Formats: sequence, C-alpha cells, structure tokens
Amino acid sequence: MEINTRHLTELIRMERFEDVYTRHRRKELGCAEAADLLGCSARHFLRLRKSYEADGLEALRDGRVGRASPHRAPDAEVAMISRLYEERYRGMSVAHFHDYAVRRHGLKRSYNWTRQTLARAGRVRPSRRGGPHRLRRPRKPMCGMMIHQDGSRHEWVPGQWWDLIVTMDDATSEILSAFFVAEEGTASTFRGLAEVIGSHGLFCSLYSDRGSHYFHTPAAGGKVDKGRLTQVGRALKQLNIRHIPAYAPQARGRSERVFGTLQDRLVKELALEGITDMNAANDYLRTVYVPEHNRKFAVKPEEETSAWVPVIGLNIRDVLCIQEERTVQNDNTVRYGGHVLQIPKTAHRHHYVRAKVQVNTYPDGTMALFYGPLCIAEYEPDGSIRKPETETDDEKAAGKKERKRAV
Repeated sequence: MEINTRHLTELIRMERFEDVYTRHRRKELGCAEAADLLGCSARHFLRLRKSYEADGLEALRDGRVGRASPHRAPDAEVAMISRLYEERYRGMSVAHFHDYAVRRHGLKRSYNWTRQTLARAGRVRPSRRGGPHRLRRPRKPMCGMMIHQDGSRHEWVPGQWWDLIVTMDDATSEILSAFFVAEEGTASTFRGLAEVIGSHGLFCSLYSDRGSHYFHTPAAGGKVDKGRLTQVGRALKQLNIRHIPAYAPQARGRSERVFGTLQDRLVKELALEGITDMNAANDYLRTVYVPEHNRKFAVKPEEETSAWVPVIGLNIRDVLCIQEERTVQNDNTVRYGGHVLQIPKTAHRHHYVRAKVQVNTYPDGTMALFYGPLCIAEYEPDGSIRKPETETDDEKAAGKKERKRAV
C-alpha cells in the first residue's frame, strides 16, 4: 500500500513538472512563476529543467524515497540526549544545555537539532514570540494556486441546522463548490475537493482551518502535527497538494468575508423562496445563487494563465475517500464500520483468508475492497455487494481477457 502511494505521488509530481515546463517553453511562465507553481526556488527549477532536457522524466525521480537519511541520528543518541537533559540539566535553557553538552559530553549535533529533539520529547516548550504587525495578504496571481475551504452553520428553518461547505479560489474569490450537508467532516471535504478537481483539475495548495478532519492538533490552540496525517491530509499528500493550516481567524479573512456575504444573502433568499429541503437548497445553490454570486463578487486574476493541472490517468475517486486497512477473516469476510463485507469468489485468487486488504469508503457511503491495486468487490452503504452494471458482449469478452492476464 505504501509503495503504491509513494509511486502515485511521484507520478503526480512529474506530471505537474511536465505541464509547467511545457508552459514555460511556450513563454507563458517565467522561471519565478514556474518555480512558485512547483513550490521550489527559481534556482532549483533551473536544475530540474536542465535534468529534464538531458534525460527526460526519469531524471526527476527522487532517489531519496524509501531510503533513510544518512544524517539521521540513531535512536539511542536521541534517547540519551533527552534522558541527559531530564535527569541532570532540567530547567536549563536549550542554548545553555547545548553549549554545555558539547563541552562536557562530546555532543556533535547542532543547536537546532538539540532544540527540536528536546521539544519532540516534551522536555522543553518552544518560546513564544510577539506577533508581527499584520498586513492584508495579497491574492495569489493565478487561479488554482491556492484554494480555500471552510464550513459554516446556518438556520433559516426554525430548529433545523445545516452546514454549508464552500470551496473558493484565492485569486478571484470565485466559489468553485458549495453545498449543504447535515454535518461538516471528512466526507464533505472530499466531496468539495472532488467537485473542484473534476471541474478544473489539480491545484497547488489548500488553505483551511485546523478542524479535526483536516489536521491532528495535539494541544488545543497549538501547532498541527504534520507527521500524523488525517484522511484528508493523506489524500492531499497523494495528490501532491500542499495543505496550509490557518492559525488565526484573520488568516482566513478572505473566506470569512465570503461567508459573511452568504449569511446575509443566501439564507435570506432561501427563506424567501420557501426552500426547506436540503436537496432543493443545493439545487438552488448550484443553479441560481453561485452563478449570480460569482458574477457579482468574483474578481479577475492578476494573470490570465492558470495553475490548474489536468488530471490524466488518475482515478480521483479512489484517492478522495477514507482508506483503512483490514485483515480478512476465515470466512472471507471483512468487518468494517458495523458491516460484515463478504468477499465474493473471484478468478484472481482461491481465497483471501488472513490477507491484508484496503477498505475505501466514498463520500456517498458506498465502499470497495482493494487487494493491492486490484478492486475485488464493491458494496452499497448497507454493506451488501454492489451489483455490476449490465455489460455488452464486447465488454464481457474484454473483461475475460483482462482477468486472464491478472491470474
């Protein structure tokens, strides 16, 4: 599973570079703009360009993937430094401890390594700096460079609260996706991202709050844990999309202003139209309100070219879903989410007993079982096996050939 995920991320990164390089060669993008789209420096982009022109896409493969860093400190050394500080130098500043450990204990590591090691072990707390003078953040120059997603709770039918999920472009404030759900969460996030990617393509970064479905935050109000990904974080990493957490309401000012407008306009319109059903509200959003909102409030981007990257050869549905690993029981079933998922007999394998499989749960509640890259069964939200759609004779013949290759 891990190897497939890394390979997928690598392919997306290479496809993104090829798209940016093509536009750079057509002189649509300068070196600085191309580097910004790829999330690297202009100097590094020039290195990548030179390698690509000499050896093609294979030159862009990251040889570090799957290899431990040669500079990584052994676990014993990390434990020794943490224990040394706790037992003998507790209360000493990190800078003082580092200098002392270099002199007395032969520490060879840098101050920054020492500080981070002690912080991760919970021995010291990072110092708090005074906040800088904040200025209005300029918009991104191109569409698709940064996408905002947020949710807000609304009530226009007395006693009935629904969450509105909005995904918008930073460069234009254009609403790309908007819909009501009973409760904001992972499924609604995936649904919004799927609508945006399906209509426009892959984007560069997602800016969101630190809700539990977006990030794991060990301490309330603290920094997010970037090493422990949520399902949303895992999917964005697979798609090579940067995920940026907001640490203050002011940081989400652009999306907050859009929600202020929606609260003032949309809710009143829905009440005036007499809409009390969620499906009807979503139809009104899609066909009436969002087009009019974008016509009135969206602005032109600074640059006409966009950062959207087309999706080629990638099944977005199997990325934007909840992925969890399970072990098959002796009766060829998988227990998941209160359901008993029966694996049907297949031509690929006699049985799957004790095999590790991946359960994909999609935003609409349907599920699928994967053995490696092979989908072995699909299920309805109630756990029953999903009946395949009717195939033509040609499609059936092609399917038989494909199964023979897979055996």
